[in-house]
Amino acid sequence: MSLSFPWWGYALLSAFFAALTTIFAKIGVDQISSNLATAIRTAVVLVMVWGIVIATGEIGGLGSVPRNVWVFLVLSALATGLSWLFYFKGLQVGRASYVAPIDKTSVAMVLVLAVLFLHEPLTWQGALGTLLILAGTLVFIL
Repeated sequence: MSLSFPWWGYALLSAFFAALTTIFAKIGVDQISSNLATAIRTAVVLVMVWGIVIATGEIGGLGSVPRNVWVFLVLSALATGLSWLFYFKGLQVGRASYVAPIDKTSVAMVLVLAVLFLHEPLTWQGALGTLLILAGTLVFIL
């Protein structure tokens, strides 16, 4: 993408569209199976993103992707697919206002996994923020 924002601008846009995703998905899984809804969503994302890659001329870089990058991108895709399948099923059988906050505990999980596997520093702010996210999620669902 050729948009130019600071990192937090992209993060806010991501959060906004994630919120819309939840609302649209909750409505979308009302009359069909959550698996079919996920497949439709995935197909649309696939077409949209490949369209962007082709339109921006980035398709030429496909042949130079290193093998280890492929491995981690495939693992990421599998995790994404499983996340979406479980998220849509949760939305189908539960309240969006409960499912979404629990899903967002992934933020706390990322912090822990980043410390363990990426060796990112654990600050007191990060630890406190993680505890607050978890506490806030409990308040939401109780």
